Amino acid sequence: MAGKGNWTKSLFTGIWTVLNFSRKLFFNLIFLVFFIGIIVAISSQDNEQLTVNNDSALMLTLKGNLVIEKVSVDPFEQFLQEALGSEPEDPEILVRDVVKVIENAKQDRRIKALVLDLHELNGGGLDKLRTVAKAIDDFKTSEKPVYAIGNYYTQNQYYLASHADHIYLNPMGSVLLDGYGRYGVYIKELLEKLKVTTHIFRVGTYKSAVEPVMRNDMSEASKEAEKKWLEAYWLQYKEDVANARGISMDNFDETLEALVAKFEQVDGDFAQYAVENKWVDALKTREDVRQELVELVGEDDNPMGVNITSFDTYLSVINAPVPSIPNDLNKIAVVVAKGSIIDGTQQAGTIGGDSTARLLRKARLNDDVKAVVFQIDSPGGSASASEVIRQEVLELQKAGKPVVVSMSTYAASGGYWIAAGADRIFASPSTITGSIGVFGMFMTYEKSLSHLGVHTDGVGTTEMAGFSALRPLPDQFGQIIQYSVENTYSKFLNIVSNGRDLNIDAVDEIAQGRVWIGTDALELGLVDELGSLDDAIASAAEIAELENYDTFYVTRDLSPQELFWKEFFGQAFAVVGKWQFAQSNSALIGEVKRVIKEFDSFAQLNDPMGTYVLCLPCNIN
Repeated sequence: MAGKGNWTKSLFTGIWTVLNFSRKLFFNLIFLVFFIGIIVAISSQDNEQLTVNNDSALMLTLKGNLVIEKVSVDPFEQFLQEALGSEPEDPEILVRDVVKVIENAKQDRRIKALVLDLHELNGGGLDKLRTVAKAIDDFKTSEKPVYAIGNYYTQNQYYLASHADHIYLNPMGSVLLDGYGRYGVYIKELLEKLKVTTHIFRVGTYKSAVEPVMRNDMSEASKEAEKKWLEAYWLQYKEDVANARGISMDNFDETLEALVAKFEQVDGDFAQYAVENKWVDALKTREDVRQELVELVGEDDNPMGVNITSFDTYLSVINAPVPSIPNDLNKIAVVVAKGSIIDGTQQAGTIGGDSTARLLRKARLNDDVKAVVFQIDSPGGSASASEVIRQEVLELQKAGKPVVVSMSTYAASGGYWIAAGADRIFASPSTITGSIGVFGMFMTYEKSLSHLGVHTDGVGTTEMAGFSALRPLPDQFGQIIQYSVENTYSKFLNIVSNGRDLNIDAVDEIAQGRVWIGTDALELGLVDELGSLDDAIASAAEIAELENYDTFYVTRDLSPQELFWKEFFGQAFAVVGKWQFAQSNSALIGEVKRVIKEFDSFAQLNDPMGTYVLCLPCNIN
């Protein structure tokens, strides 16, 4: 038996030795790849300097969604994406980066033209598109031509393309402007079949964030409210495009009947329809476009065969690190709040009650900062997190530092909660705001589990002990939650009443969870002016009585460990070989992802009191 025991011990010892060796080899190989990558990256920097080609066209290739703040990405994850040649699932482009590139290119003698390559642009909101379009129009004052080229143009892509001097479409391409809509997925019947008990608590006739779980269709009140702001949004789109193209508003097709009639006249040719409708200037193949650009800026050794400077290259060149030169100018700090509002500390791209409050506090404690512009792009979220942020806005004002809000695509519900007390509020004409209402929601699964033969039972020292999603919600507990929701709504009304100097009954009349577009919000007194971020900064300077000042963005300080890994992976990005992974473009998969993303908005909510100020229907399709 002893011999057998020794043999078994030897076997496991051998297996462990092999596993331990494999583990060390694996991590050593990874480290070796990173180390070699860093050495190669550093040694090749002198040989691979990014440059702007002389007499070139700036190729403005925009991939993903336009945003005012990017979602934080882990350095290792970013390294793997770069190393494997894969794209982020939802790529993002900073609006201020695009504007900065266009503004610099306007003055740059090396740039002879601007080419808009928009086929991978998703959108991001009419306000952001309008900001980029304004920069394009300003670029045109340099008398440098602007081209838009593409095989097709979606509605968002076409908004920017309409500002080009020359819009070219592939003969097999299309332009289809289909308007805006809000069509949600409703799962009340599904939850009933799964025997899930949904407990809804809300205030506000129009507070429709919870309708997807309590109805099988959209309520008439929601249809009324949403149709109003959607039609206003669509009207703004049409006016902007018509003005940019110098065409009539009659060019936009509102009915399928009108669209069919026009298609019959062009024998069902999408491209010819775009020409006849004056959406594009000419139909040109890729080679036709290439030859025209070659005549303008010459050839170059790249896949397109044209002397171009890419957007990424140009951005890297103008963003090259330069020594910071201290100055004695007063500062206006810009604090960005983008995403859903969630309790605690959150990464960039999501608004954390604690983390966003810290950014505001950082501006408050900086003696050089004399005013703050609070840029908001949020449909709301946690009521308690919203209040934590609002309190820090009040502290800034107590410190004698005015706060001016600049609303982006959304500043609704919790997004309006954190804005209401500002000294002045600017909105875009297309900003979606208001949604002053509150809801609470719990789901319990006692019936689902009972159906499967699973039961819960026990004892507690009080009637409140042992509350769980596995047990029925007592009626009295439901009453408590409803009281809490009504109390939070009352607080919301008071916050708006005091912040906007409005009678509380008047606030209640325009509240009730109803969504308003920027132009209506101005008439109702929910905002002070329609304007851009630059307008908000100028207003902050005026209130603070500043003539000469600098503007900077307040960002979270990275820990020493984060700085190390950021630098470590940043040096290795350009080294490892690239492999492209295919991604599915299935329409069905895309819809499934959209639905999952929509209901994930519920999953991430973490208000400790279960009370939310969230405008779920604010998304536009």
